[in-house]
Amino acid sequence: MSRQRSMEALLASEHVSIGELVRITGSRYSTLKHYTEEGMLPFEQAEENLTRRYRREETVARIIWIKELKANGLSIPQIKEAIDVL
Repeated sequence: MSRQRSMEALLASEHVSIGELVRITGSRYSTLKHYTEEGMLPFEQAEENLTRRYRREETVARIIWIKELKANGLSIPQIKEAIDVL
């Protein structure tokens, strides 16, 4: 079993896992997995163990933006449309 990285190490890292995004953003794992499956959170796939790696700064900013859009009453399809415009 691997040891969790400290929050300091996470915030200094260029890439993080979905579990680490949960810790950083306070979002639920299932929510972030759903956003990933819907194409709302881009990731890179590490070949050696097929782990999805997310660019920390870009992905955290996108999660915050998605949360704001949801708080303003937008649906997932509407949020996806807004993301596609980027």
